[in-house]
Amino acid sequence: MLLIPAIDLKDGRCVRLRQGDMADATVFSSDPAGIARGWVEAGAQRLHLVDLNGAVAGKPVNEAAIRSIVRAVDGRVPIQPNGGLSYVIIGTAAVKNPGFLRDACGAFPGQVIVGLDAREGRVATDGWSKLSGHDVVDLARKFEGYGVDAIIYTDIGRDGMLGGVNIESTVRLAAEVEIPVFASGGVGSLEDIEALCNAAADSVAGVILGRALYEGAVDLRTAIERVKSRSAR
Repeated sequence: MLLIPAIDLKDGRCVRLRQGDMADATVFSSDPAGIARGWVEAGAQRLHLVDLNGAVAGKPVNEAAIRSIVRAVDGRVPIQPNGGLSYVIIGTAAVKNPGFLRDACGAFPGQVIVGLDAREGRVATDGWSKLSGHDVVDLARKFEGYGVDAIIYTDIGRDGMLGGVNIESTVRLAAEVEIPVFASGGVGSLEDIEALCNAAADSVAGVILGRALYEGAVDLRTAIERVKSRSAR
């Protein structure tokens, strides 16, 4: 199971939101490149970038910060930003324009990841500001048929709250599709990661870590070693 540090960008800085609320942002660093370099040195095998301003605006906004991260990482690990490099993550556009998603999967096979962000099983769009009528599982199945490489599932109600991953919903989603599913939202401790491993070691491909890393509740190097040791048993 991969442990993937998240770098959420707002106004060029590394921040974390609570439940996706842009007005409730905690700034952790004005040097996103330095943050990225630190996670790689701690053993991260992939980085997850989110352009928060871009998610609301519907177009890239934090391009300068993303470029600085790319330079800092210098090809050592894959980067999956909303906007594309090693992988491209498509969220709102996938829900609103499935044809675009299908075309993207055809043009970039093996590189398209869909972010499904949900509240009580319903997919949210536009930076989580709008709740659609789409069921998470139904969309996941549909997008799998289009050829997406993986799905990142975020429980909005848990994101940034450090209360633990929604394991039940994540495992249920992973059981309904054959492509990898990554959990996101809620990790607050090493015990949360272990609980996810216990419940979904063979079905969930990884988990994205945010506030718990930045507030020191989880040490990335220790967590990676713990997961590796469990996998070796």
